[in-house]
Amino acid sequence: MPIRQPPREFCCLIALFGTPRFSGEITWVSTRYFGWKGAIFGRKLGKKKADNLGAYLIFLDESGFLLIPNVKRTWAPKGETPTVHYRLDHKKLSAINALSVSPKRKHIALYIRFQSQSFHGLDVLRFLKHLLKHLRGPVVLLWDRGRIHRDGDVQTFIENHPRLHVEEFPGYAPELNPAEYVWMQADSALANSAPEEIAELKTMLVTTKRKLRRSQDLLWACIYASDLPWKD
Repeated sequence: MPIRQPPREFCCLIALFGTPRFSGEITWVSTRYFGWKGAIFGRKLGKKKADNLGAYLIFLDESGFLLIPNVKRTWAPKGETPTVHYRLDHKKLSAINALSVSPKRKHIALYIRFQSQSFHGLDVLRFLKHLLKHLRGPVVLLWDRGRIHRDGDVQTFIENHPRLHVEEFPGYAPELNPAEYVWMQADSALANSAPEEIAELKTMLVTTKRKLRRSQDLLWACIYASDLPWKD
């Protein structure tokens, strides 16, 4: 019996080409209908075509880190509540990251860039150029519907690079983007610390970046933590 199609506004249809754990066409359905983890796999676009294309799969996201510390549960002597002292300072370090899954070796690479100013369209454009220099062949990029992703210069760049296939996640669904979980790993590493300057904060984040890059297990943990319907 055919599966009844949910309302169009509740769906996002994304074609992923030749990625290690995806093949063919996937339909994601909103939690208001079936729930993300109950995603429906639609008809195949053609496995042979997808395999021949052999695209890299990229998840991209931006975030920011403040000098104001975040805290988490930790150990302490009984009756001595841990205290983090910090200076109230609203300086911020902006960050952009991309998780790249290779089509053949199932290898994940992590690309991160930090800067003191907020990211704009031209910053995203430079980051995309950096990614394409390191990745040969077709690339499928998934990101959210942020304004800077729709910047005119960014869109022109995408149009001029046909090997770059861009798809958007549904709105208000950060749990679908594995790149979000890179930030969670960074937040966990920064917890209960109180850097006094942006340079110190950046040093701590670079240390976390190096740790993540050395561990395929930690990078795959970001993939599996998301609500994407990965195949086993």
